[in-house]
Amino acid sequence: MNIEINTANTIFDHRGNLSIIEGERDLPFMIKRVFYIWANHDGHPRGGHAHRALFQSFISVHGECTLKITNGRETREITLDSPVYCATVPPGLWVDIDNFSADCVLMVLTSEYYDEDDYIRDYDEYLSYVKA
Repeated sequence: MNIEINTANTIFDHRGNLSIIEGERDLPFMIKRVFYIWANHDGHPRGGHAHRALFQSFISVHGECTLKITNGRETREITLDSPVYCATVPPGLWVDIDNFSADCVLMVLTSEYYDEDDYIRDYDEYLSYVKA
C-alpha cells in the first residue's frame, strides 16, 4: 500500500508553532476540498469507504484517532496524534477511522471536489473492485 506519512514543515518559536502543508509540493495533489471531523460523540467510527480517483490527506490538528487502511489483502493502522503528521492515502484503498479522543479534530485535504460517484461504500463491492 502506497500510503505516505509526511511531517509538516513546522516552525517552532517562542510565540508557538506554525505547520505548513502545500498542495503539489508537500502533497501529490492540488487541494480542492477541506473538511474536518470533530466532536465525534460516543466513539462512532467514520470513513467506511474507498474512493476510485480521490486522494485524501489526514491531519489530526488536535487529539488523536486511528486510520485503518486496507487494500483488501492487508491492513495498516496509523495513529494520528500530532498536527505535524500527515497521512496521504491514494485512491483505491478502503479507510475506516476510529478511536477518536474526545478532543479530536481530524482535518482531511482532498484532491477532488465531492462526487458521490467516486465512493465505494459497500465492502463486498470494494473487494470486487480491487480484484478487477
